[in-house]
Amino acid sequence: MMGYRTGVFAAGIIGLLGACGTEQGPKGGTVTVESIAPPDSGALALAAIEEKIVKEPGNAAHYAERAAYYAAQDSARKALLDMERALALDSTNIDYRLRAGDLQYALLDVEKARGSFDLAMRIAPTDTRPRLKLAEIELVMREYKKSIALVNEALRMEPTAAHGYFLKGWIHMETGDTNKAISSFRTAVEQDPQDYNAYVILGKLSSARHDVLALEYYNTAMELRPNSVEAIYNKAVSCQDHGLDSMALACYDRIKEIDPKNALAWYNSGWVRLEHLGELEEAEKDLSKAIELEPNYADAWYNRGVVMERLAKLDSAAANYQVALSIQPAHDLAARGLDRLAKQGVRIKMREKKG
Repeated sequence: MMGYRTGVFAAGIIGLLGACGTEQGPKGGTVTVESIAPPDSGALALAAIEEKIVKEPGNAAHYAERAAYYAAQDSARKALLDMERALALDSTNIDYRLRAGDLQYALLDVEKARGSFDLAMRIAPTDTRPRLKLAEIELVMREYKKSIALVNEALRMEPTAAHGYFLKGWIHMETGDTNKAISSFRTAVEQDPQDYNAYVILGKLSSARHDVLALEYYNTAMELRPNSVEAIYNKAVSCQDHGLDSMALACYDRIKEIDPKNALAWYNSGWVRLEHLGELEEAEKDLSKAIELEPNYADAWYNRGVVMERLAKLDSAAANYQVALSIQPAHDLAARGLDRLAKQGVRIKMREKKG
């Protein structure tokens, strides 16, 4: 039986780490454009900033301000040009140097970003931020020994640096030491109770170990970000994996409220109703909604075929299996479904790929 789709918790190290800095303090930032944009950057008027530059062309702060504006508008290249202008006027400003590195990293120029952070570390040897940013780059590059060495240096300098423990947890997670990973992420949330990402990862790791604390971690993440589909979804999967179907369905319903076009939530709720609860008609409705939202959703077509087969609507079951195969020719379960129906005398017609 084709199970529910669990999705991808993190599309990659860069993807998740790129989001980690939005909740961190000034010394726990991350290499991402979001971490350099001031909260009110969207309200800044570009014309007003440029007027300041015209009046005081030698003031580095004005270029840094315009860089923040551009970064908030997702114009990283323009932002980097202005940060370079600011550095030309104030080359030892550690914040400018870190912002430039963030932008270089956002533009995928890893070597230049590494150089900026390395120079920042030499300019301000007691500041933990450059070390943690370098550690993050080394982590992304899978240079785990270099990464953990930098993290440990930073933590010796600042034992309460939450982001250091977060990175340490990620390194241990990547290298397969789950016990140390959980310990580090727990320390991260002890130092920064607002660290949403650490709670989500703790939930994921704890759920895999069948630890009841997983739900508490997810609940805390949801308290921090009530409309986070990621946290709600991960909680739902954990619930259905551990027999808490009603709670799982409630989570999927919440996702549907937040994001009605989320095909994954409709698909998974349909799968729970089909496989765990035997609610075939309701399962058909949910799976049909998933297909409506994502017509090439092969697993949804397949599982709706299972519903039809269990309802003894064999021609409809065959049609669904055929569509699943036309979308995904290697869908073995759909092929088996067709073979099973053919043995019962159902006429099988080949279909062209849907969509």
